[in-house]
Amino acid sequence: MSLYAQRGVSAQKEEVHNAIKNLDPGLYKHAFCKIYPDFLGGDDDYVNISHADGAGTKSILAYLYWKETGDVSIWRGIAQDAVAMNLDDLLCVGVYDNFLFSSTIDRNKKIITGEIIKEIIEGTQFFFDNLKKYGININYLGGETADVGDVVRTIAVNGTLTARWKKNKLITNNKIDANNVIVGFASSGQATYESEYYNSGLGSNGLTSARHDVLSKYYTEKYPETFEPTLNKEVVYIGKNKIEDTLTIQGSQYSIGKLLLSPTRTYAPVLKVLLEEYFNDINGIIHCSGGGQTKCMKYLPKPLKIIKDNLFEVPPIFNLIQQNSGADAKEMYQVFNMGHRLEIFTNYNAAEKMINVAKQFNIDAKVVGRVEASTNKQLILKGNFGEVVY
Repeated sequence: MSLYAQRGVSAQKEEVHNAIKNLDPGLYKHAFCKIYPDFLGGDDDYVNISHADGAGTKSILAYLYWKETGDVSIWRGIAQDAVAMNLDDLLCVGVYDNFLFSSTIDRNKKIITGEIIKEIIEGTQFFFDNLKKYGININYLGGETADVGDVVRTIAVNGTLTARWKKNKLITNNKIDANNVIVGFASSGQATYESEYYNSGLGSNGLTSARHDVLSKYYTEKYPETFEPTLNKEVVYIGKNKIEDTLTIQGSQYSIGKLLLSPTRTYAPVLKVLLEEYFNDINGIIHCSGGGQTKCMKYLPKPLKIIKDNLFEVPPIFNLIQQNSGADAKEMYQVFNMGHRLEIFTNYNAAEKMINVAKQFNIDAKVVGRVEASTNKQLILKGNFGEVVY
């Protein structure tokens, strides 16, 4: 059993998918988000989409960082995480403007202060204000902040994003087919619209493993509220590092705490341009979130073979996680994005144009793979780790 599973987390969420298998799949079975008729407006030319997600256990890392450093501003990144994990999912079905956002925050009031709540709420609005500069309008409708200490050990920061969109401007993944190429968009570095000096690329997936695999037993003793007490202590904070330790990247030093807490990159400014200028060339869009590089397998419209053999160099934070945990490549690539968190299925000629758009935003992009005909769904990853087959 993988360390991820031993910590009570599933990369593929099999039980969740089994629980919802009898629900209405929406209008487009293979679309990245569920898409429904226009219940709100009653117009056959429009659809409704509502999506809920959040920062996951990354908020526990923010809690540790805040307790150790006193820096309450770190919670603004958690606000961005909760929004970006929703926003980038909706971007995958072609929606890039005029959203409604409702926040859901559950906290243990005994340890999470009002000052933290203020930072999260103001951080959410700050993120919206920044996106508006790029033509992405998100309307903040408030939400629910609940004191539920009997349920939540520290804090859970989530939200729901809703949109009404034209049916003829949707990306449903039904056009993914043999001879498509896959353009990957880097998750690390610093985009032109990011204020952080360096984004580690971690995003908001796999943070349970990232936290426990990187940080040391020091946190087990000092902050027992940050992990499930029934877990086997052999899988709790098994790393070698503290939050204030540093990692050298391209000649500069960055604190490990800040690398783990890099706000989730949104690709909204880039995708707005691509969806407006190259809509007819986009056959599918995948947000490599839960499930990492295997995420694309869930949205293929028919049996196809996906080959990714030109992957990005693995960002240092993922190497650190793997070194500490001893996880093999197969587990790492299905838990983490490992270098690119967005991929577009397109034709070769359009791929170069999309890559050039990304570079205008200082985001590295390249053709990472291709699609081949097959009698069964298969994913093959190739790199300096060898070959991994899913």
